[in-house]
Amino acid sequence: MTLRWQSVCVDSVDPAPLARWWAELLGWRITYEEADEIGLEPPEGSGEDGVSPDLLFLRVPERKRGKNRLHIDLRPDDQEAEVARVVSLGATRIDVGQDDDSTWVVFADPEGNEFCVLRALTAEEVAAG
Repeated sequence: MTLRWQSVCVDSVDPAPLARWWAELLGWRITYEEADEIGLEPPEGSGEDGVSPDLLFLRVPERKRGKNRLHIDLRPDDQEAEVARVVSLGATRIDVGQDDDSTWVVFADPEGNEFCVLRALTAEEVAAG
């Protein structure tokens, strides 16, 4: 196979503040920055560096409309703590049709892009790899 997943591209009317918001949320670093395009990568030397796809924020003229067709799921060590932190950073809890007993929490970032904070893995799931 000759293909490698390089980036997840996020359209944005103002990429700089949105990229900085995601950098703070994930603890990632800005590795590329132009007026209309900003790239984020995991911390240098981390287990995700060179493995996780980059996030690339691209300027577009229109605001987001409707539900995303693709979104990011984030796996925390402690869901309750991360949900509180995500809210403190300015994310908004939203309903996209999930059940009341869902094990994930759905949010919108400052430009309305959906993402989920999943439940933490159990010790057994972590050990199973």
